[in-house]
Amino acid sequence: MKFMIVGKASPETEAGALPSQELVDNMHAYNESLAKAGVLLAAEGLYPSSHGVQIAYSGGKASVIDGPFAEAKELIAGFWLIQVKSREEAIEWALRLPVPPGHDGIGLDVWQVFDASDIPDDSMSPEARKREEALRDRLGVDPAS
Repeated sequence: MKFMIVGKASPETEAGALPSQELVDNMHAYNESLAKAGVLLAAEGLYPSSHGVQIAYSGGKASVIDGPFAEAKELIAGFWLIQVKSREEAIEWALRLPVPPGHDGIGLDVWQVFDASDIPDDSMSPEARKREEALRDRLGVDPAS
């Protein structure tokens, strides 16, 4: 099972403040422990929302809205993509994450990643299933993961 651990933004991350060396070291140790356990698929920090855009749809048309965006508590500052055996294991890993100073009340989200392999065989046409498998092959993704 794949899960995404989502680190929420804070006023500091939205201001572009770099983390302390201590926090960088703690995050590196955390990432190393995930990698050593063989569960880490990806881990990245994100630039503040001032570097991003949102795409909104209205009447079938898309419009691009430049950041920054309000409500830092609704934004994300980074993520970890992990592959574990259960929801409980994903939560255990999330609980080990080092808490940055000033993040009281901000927290993390842990979301299960919906995977094409979760779709029952009888709900996808054979052609669609073959296209999905071909795409996974090109990307080097194990369909059993």
